[in-house]
Amino acid sequence: MKLSLVIPAYNESEGVDKTASAVRNVVAFLREKHDVEVVFVNDGSKDNTAALLQAAFAGCNGVRVVSHDRNRGLGAAIRTGFAHATGDVIVTTDFDGTYSFSTIPQLLAKLQAENADIATASPYHPKGKVEGVPKYRLLFSYGASFLYRVLVRWDIYCWTALFRAYRRPVVDSVAFESNDFLAGTELLVKAIRAGYKVTEFPTTLHVRTFGQSSIKIARVTKAHLKFQARLLWSSLTGRPVDIPKPAVQAPL
Repeated sequence: MKLSLVIPAYNESEGVDKTASAVRNVVAFLREKHDVEVVFVNDGSKDNTAALLQAAFAGCNGVRVVSHDRNRGLGAAIRTGFAHATGDVIVTTDFDGTYSFSTIPQLLAKLQAENADIATASPYHPKGKVEGVPKYRLLFSYGASFLYRVLVRWDIYCWTALFRAYRRPVVDSVAFESNDFLAGTELLVKAIRAGYKVTEFPTTLHVRTFGQSSIKIARVTKAHLKFQARLLWSSLTGRPVDIPKPAVQAPL
């Protein structure tokens, strides 16, 4: 199996050394069983994130830094990462390690054990947990996830995590329009409605230990509410929009 790690970055110069060390460690472990590539997507950083990443991974095979000419948003960064990823399975994760890089092998094991198309991290699962994250951020994320549970599927506890593993057919066939933090949720909802199998990986969400989050709570909340309204309208009218049929999954 070929595995791709897609890691978006925006103004992350402060944490490059720590993240580079963690990524090197997990890639070395994963390469004992898999062919692994890493795609960093520098989303128009205003600092020297791209240069530091290039220096940190100079001479390392299978690691690329792809840069946007300006900040386009998390969703656009994910699409760029998918476009450059060549793996049978693609893992997306946060640059700041709020979900530990060392748990990527466990995420992949969950995908395989459940024979799923997507494995998504879940700190809100009864077996998951949260450490040190500000309550106001949890209120937004937990509240949004609760509404998606009501509107889409009750047994998925967290809908906003970036930390996920996708099989190639999902990435190739499920389109998402959002350029911002709504993108991951939109992709998950559309994949479920397309018939792809999703499993949750109970894990720990850690507080960000360096840098500053670029998320804008009010703007993201508005985007989620508009999307949830569209989902409710779709349910009431019976008019699903542009939901593709699932493709045949590749073996892990």
